[in-house]
Amino acid sequence: MRATRGFYEIAAADPGRVAVVTDTAAAVTYGELHERANQVSHGLLARGTRPGDAVVTVLPNGVDAITMMLATYQIGAYHVPVNWHYTAEEVGYIVADCAARTVVGAERYGHALPGGFVETGALAEGRPATPPEGRRAGSMMLYTSGTTGRPKGVRRRLIELSPEDLYPILTRKSWRHFGLPPDGVHLLLSQLYHSAPYGQAMMALQFGHAVVVTERFDAGETLELVERYGVTNAFMVPTMFHRLLALPTSIRTKHDLSSLTHLYHGAAPCPPATKQAMIEWLGPVLWEYYGSTEAAVATMVSSAEWLERPGTVGRAIDGLEFTIVGDDGAALPPGEPGMVYIGGINRFEYHRDPSKTAAAMRGPLYTPGDIGYLDEDGYLFLCDRRTDLIISGGVNVYPAEIEAVLQEHPSVADVAVIGVPDPEWGQRVVALVQPAAGAIPGADLTGELLAHCASRLARLKHPRVIEYRDRLPRTPTGKLSRSNLRKTYLPL
Repeated sequence: MRATRGFYEIAAADPGRVAVVTDTAAAVTYGELHERANQVSHGLLARGTRPGDAVVTVLPNGVDAITMMLATYQIGAYHVPVNWHYTAEEVGYIVADCAARTVVGAERYGHALPGGFVETGALAEGRPATPPEGRRAGSMMLYTSGTTGRPKGVRRRLIELSPEDLYPILTRKSWRHFGLPPDGVHLLLSQLYHSAPYGQAMMALQFGHAVVVTERFDAGETLELVERYGVTNAFMVPTMFHRLLALPTSIRTKHDLSSLTHLYHGAAPCPPATKQAMIEWLGPVLWEYYGSTEAAVATMVSSAEWLERPGTVGRAIDGLEFTIVGDDGAALPPGEPGMVYIGGINRFEYHRDPSKTAAAMRGPLYTPGDIGYLDEDGYLFLCDRRTDLIISGGVNVYPAEIEAVLQEHPSVADVAVIGVPDPEWGQRVVALVQPAAGAIPGADLTGELLAHCASRLARLKHPRVIEYRDRLPRTPTGKLSRSNLRKTYLPL
């Protein structure tokens, strides 16, 4: 008898197994979650959703968000989870760009959904709890920004297979590299509108794990949850490590954390000293991976490997390979930094932006835009994340988007947004503003500019610091060098 293939078969074979645990309601079993996902699938189909259509969700972490992941995944839809911090303008752009068939939201975020939305309960109400006909696997489609300042959806090719038949392919290509057993407890600490938490929560459910859900990260609570539920695996970003290590020793040592065997991290560079301290505290349970929304997981490195090569983000997983390319377009030898290209990734495109797709590719190779080098054994070391990208608390913040908003203000003649080191967040957003003629730099103007951002940008994108310059250096072609600006700013 063959092994079960993922969530849907596990739910049928063991419906009483615990699937989702939250602090706001009773635990939900695999059988209950399966029925709920089936009902929502029927609700989406009744609203005209067909394979390849997009379904936008603006939901907090919880049973509804996980239900939408599973419901869209079995009807061949593209699930587009959107950051609930976004403004109505930002959400509206994504809804229009992906031509969303349905927008699913929560009442608490209704102010960001002026075009209307349906709640998960309304989709499920009165619908059959049996699986829909013609089931086929869907995919998430996350929006990621670039130099244009407008986010683009990362759209993967859909395969005409059921979720059960896709399961062994995903296991062979990616999931097996995580080294998880078929039973366990996953602790969800980050928001499901990010690719890594989304992917790991989905993987945990496909493996039959219980998923303990939090809406927001709290360092002390995290340790208590690990002990209470016997958590075996979780995903974190370095900012979380920083906050955990800042806890008093009495708090850090009072909980039994021995159940934890796999603590994954990624999404942002981790200072070696921070990672070393985490390993010394928890033991060799840290696993780091490098990738992107486009490439998914590209490397994996254990604690033991990392201790032998501090700073590495690992070697390419089976089926993938790295090529480091110099400015002249030639491949570079080990030890020499250049643009990182990844070969062997699943096909993707930026939705409605073929030029952006082409710019990210070099034949069959894809680049996240990072600079790095390989050692003699094929371990990848990153020198710098994308040239202009700011990573704050593990979240990608794109300077061009913020600059475009600030440049709308009549008191701004020119602006450059850069990321500078921050001990807690990794980087913080700094705006260097050249005031327009007649504008007076100072606290009043800063207040005006932040107020201007309030309705246009999520708060996480607001500059933490606004400073004023007589002028900003630009080349004759108008290009701004943020790397040079960072160098001149940091000594101040």
